[in-house]
Amino acid sequence: MKILNWATAGLAVLMLAACAPSTAPQAEGGDEKSGTLRVWLYDEPNRAPKEKVVQDAIKEFTAANSGVKVEVTYIPTTPARHEKFKGAFNDPASAPDVAEYGNTDLAEYVAAGGFADLSADVASWSEGSDISPTLLESATVDGKLYGVPWFIGVRALYYRTDVFEELGLLPPTSIKELATVARKIRAEKPDMYGMAVGGEYTFGALPFIWDAGGDIEKLDSAESREGVRAYTDLFTEDNCPPQTCASLTGGKTVELFASGKAAMGLLGNFNRSAVDAGPVAGKYAVVPLSGSENGSIAPAFAGGNNLGVMKSSKHRSLAVKFVELLAGRTYQIKMYGAMGNLPTLTSAREHIAAQDEFLLPFLATVAAGTKFVPIDPAWVKIDNQKIIPTMLQKIVTKQATLDEATSEAARAVNAAFGRP
Repeated sequence: MKILNWATAGLAVLMLAACAPSTAPQAEGGDEKSGTLRVWLYDEPNRAPKEKVVQDAIKEFTAANSGVKVEVTYIPTTPARHEKFKGAFNDPASAPDVAEYGNTDLAEYVAAGGFADLSADVASWSEGSDISPTLLESATVDGKLYGVPWFIGVRALYYRTDVFEELGLLPPTSIKELATVARKIRAEKPDMYGMAVGGEYTFGALPFIWDAGGDIEKLDSAESREGVRAYTDLFTEDNCPPQTCASLTGGKTVELFASGKAAMGLLGNFNRSAVDAGPVAGKYAVVPLSGSENGSIAPAFAGGNNLGVMKSSKHRSLAVKFVELLAGRTYQIKMYGAMGNLPTLTSAREHIAAQDEFLLPFLATVAAGTKFVPIDPAWVKIDNQKIIPTMLQKIVTKQATLDEATSEAARAVNAAFGRP
């Protein structure tokens, strides 16, 4: 696989904390030193590599802690996860000791009183200082740390090197050029989308909105509308037909690119294994998504997952030790090798970046500045109600004008925040 050499890419990463609804505060647990440690981790489309790394960690952990068994349950990442966590917060008997959670879910879970404050634990952890303060913000609410950032994820532009070489094209250096290149490809290869875009791909649309100076909380502003227009203008017969692409999710855009049906796609560093498993393996490269200004980089969403300890855990010390092991340098590097998860520990990122130039476009994207969703439980309402996808779909299917759809979305966002 060919990769552009973004040698000057920085290694510093910015992330912010997350969001959603609540339930009754949970009682404190205990600190038993033996027994079964229950762990919830997210399921994956291809779980086997992740499971192998986790099993290695469990083997090391149980060898060092006699009388302890670790039981892992892999839970879905669908919206139903919120109800599953809410049930665990209300019923300690069904709750795990350790849980992986998305950083956008943090505000909801903290409001529910479900996770333990790990501020002191991480401060005394030998590897805790290897996580930058800005990264720790992804697990922090009101000055308290409710988990350890496990990995981060950003998206960049994957493109087909063989197609670009055949047509004499260069990677786009602006959003305007991106649209032009996409249409040239579609014109020359009508059986292929120039760039796969999705009406249900929120994190694909947000970089366009943010680059224009827009904001999720002001979708009806002139800046937001400019960004929405730049994204929805890609839903055309001469790029990605709206009758097909309006319903595409982020996962489906990954599938389109990986299967060879799209020449470009906005994919994450975490999608590498999926692409390499398809027919385009060895035929693609990655560059940062350009912004509206020539040579600029559009702000990417800084996603990722944290590992937390449930407040109701009866094995608090063991739970903290397991989190620190799985989130430590050794297993972050192993998890990158298995799943492509970008480490949160600075030393781990530096280690793998020195060996794998694939990371450089993503690190350049991070260095240029990332964005986050609102740090408020309202975000889960916005996300679950599909306010942004509905807005995009109404525009591309011509059910509403851009102004009408963005105004409607802005009202729905205000309602989620409880604003007039």
